[in-house]
Amino acid sequence: MTRTIGIALLGLGNVGGGVVKLLEANAAAIAARLGARLEVRAIAVRDVAKAQRVVEVDRGLLSADVDGTVARPDVDIVCELIGGTTLARRATLAAIAAGKHVVTANKALLAEHGAEIFSAAERAGVDVYYEAAVCGGVPVIRVLREGLASDRVEALHGIVNGTSNYILTTMAATRRPFADILRDAQALGYAEADPTLDIGGGDAAHKLAILVNLCFGTIVDVAAIPTDGIEIVEPIDLDYADMWGYVIKPLVIARAHGDPATGPIEARVHPALVPASWLLADVGGAKNALYVQSYALGPSLYYGAGAGMLPTAMSVVSDMIEIGRNIFARVAGAPRPTRPRPAQPRPLQSIAEIRTRYYLRFGVHDRPGVLGQLMTILGAHRISIAQVV
Repeated sequence: MTRTIGIALLGLGNVGGGVVKLLEANAAAIAARLGARLEVRAIAVRDVAKAQRVVEVDRGLLSADVDGTVARPDVDIVCELIGGTTLARRATLAAIAAGKHVVTANKALLAEHGAEIFSAAERAGVDVYYEAAVCGGVPVIRVLREGLASDRVEALHGIVNGTSNYILTTMAATRRPFADILRDAQALGYAEADPTLDIGGGDAAHKLAILVNLCFGTIVDVAAIPTDGIEIVEPIDLDYADMWGYVIKPLVIARAHGDPATGPIEARVHPALVPASWLLADVGGAKNALYVQSYALGPSLYYGAGAGMLPTAMSVVSDMIEIGRNIFARVAGAPRPTRPRPAQPRPLQSIAEIRTRYYLRFGVHDRPGVLGQLMTILGAHRISIAQVV
């Protein structure tokens, strides 16, 4: 007889619908790999009476009672796909308190409340998996947590927001203004009606906070991460980037300084000049990529679809399968998988402490002496000029 693992979905939007579709389409393959079926037994939604949904489901599975859904005795894994941080935090902690394992795609929840959630899960002896929270369908969490477990990450550079990458890629190809391409991105579904989190860098900062915790074993305050959005980029900046052999990409950057275990962490989010010959320069459209520099392996790159119904659902369902394996291992008497090491406090470098190269563009009156005045001012601030156009 095939064993069954009960699943509760919190939310049935784009990703939730993708999870249902993937569980149905790949049911036989999942059962063969796991040795059990993953069965959706309850779905919490805001409006049970809603007529049109992303995917058709048995109406008997739907409920508006989130607390009742996470407490059901026939549910083993709660999949939080609500979004936001208020209801999602309450529901996640309630699921953990009820002894349920949790899968989430919620980067804001983990970036802002991860310490509380992981501590609660540790006390309750349950798992919290979150592959879909960063880079959608690209398995960067699993790579950092398991594939590089014996290595030491020294630095990372990533393109983790598809909306920003799509806009800058399209600007580079067409030289059209930022505002026009943003409207196109909204029409295509790449950008939200309120795109502030995406284009302002907030979404990427949440993801960077999660990556810093995984790579460097410390928790950073998202609000303290220096963050700039892409709305400052104009077509003329792309012209200058071309002239010097660069492209402009929306990067997250993190690097350890000093002692590998206790030294300060550099973390920042902003559009940056990337050499046209570098791997990240070719990451176009809405794709995501993470470039990792580690002690033993050296450089490695992870690339793919950073969002979308099925790519994100794939990561969610993969987490369910992994938790299912953990459940069966414990039933068989195997020890509980090793938990991540507790986060250690490490200082976050301010942007004023970071020495790097910058591109500066000035709008000035075209008259004698202006360039000299600029050089004098920059020199007074100990800024060396590499090239002037």
